[in-house]
Amino acid sequence: MRRLSWALAGLLAFALLVLAQAPAGVRAAETFPDVIALPNGWLPEGVVTGHGPVIYSGSRANGAIYAADLRTGEGAILVPGQAGRVAVGLSFDARTNYIFVAGGPTGKAYVYDADTGALVQEYTLTAPGTFVNDVIVTREAAYFTQSNLPEYYRVPLGPGGQLAAPGDVETIPLSGEWQQVPGFNANGIEATPNGNELIIVNSTTGALYRVEPLTGVATLIDLGGASVSAGDGLLLRGHTLYVVRNQLNQIAVITLAPDLSSGDVVATITNPNFDVPTTIAAFGNALYAVNARFSTPPTPSTPYSIVRVVAER
Repeated sequence: MRRLSWALAGLLAFALLVLAQAPAGVRAAETFPDVIALPNGWLPEGVVTGHGPVIYSGSRANGAIYAADLRTGEGAILVPGQAGRVAVGLSFDARTNYIFVAGGPTGKAYVYDADTGALVQEYTLTAPGTFVNDVIVTREAAYFTQSNLPEYYRVPLGPGGQLAAPGDVETIPLSGEWQQVPGFNANGIEATPNGNELIIVNSTTGALYRVEPLTGVATLIDLGGASVSAGDGLLLRGHTLYVVRNQLNQIAVITLAPDLSSGDVVATITNPNFDVPTTIAAFGNALYAVNARFSTPPTPSTPYSIVRVVAER
């Protein structure tokens, strides 16, 4: 808990005091709510968990970051919004306690301190007008997908997660079996624990690819004829890959071969509280999906939420 910002830490400490004074049955009922409310008008897309039972959600409206306690659902704005910023996909580096943020149409990437909410570094990945969609942090680099062009971006990381200079951004073309089509292409991204392989989903074609991080050579993952169209956020746990299928209000559960050459869709997670979920994060045996509500006209009073579901394997 000491790694959270002071504002959020105070909020969580108060929640813990309330729970400690409540009867055991009440504490159990109030622990880990199934729905966590985000601020009205938030326009979320990305979500990630950090140290302990805390979850972060970014805002497409102004790049703000909200932090909430998974046990109580209470939260506060960690990073205030700023005109011209956008927060889409998020990733967390446990070594530094940094939150990496994909900047969508801005062409930017942002890195924030999860303790204070301070901006640590800003990167220009590409010119504005395309869409930097998602990000995954490995031991050696942060990788950002680009949904409109057949390429992705690599920001090298030094020992202990030391950040590269703003100009040290590599553009890596997607090649091999990658198929680029009109519309949104590369979306969610994951990495194997050792960082030697990336997994990228093509939202339009519904295909999954194993990608060599340094070269961009992509190999199709054989799903036996199954499709993950509308594929958005990815989460890899062991040999299980979770693929959020946003407009379908589903999370596909895929068992991958050890070499990532193939996979079997073994289950589909649905929930009545889903409303165009986009990305997911994990804590314990649960998944947390954020509702982007793309089909709902946004207003300053539109409610948004994060939904907790059991992680099937």
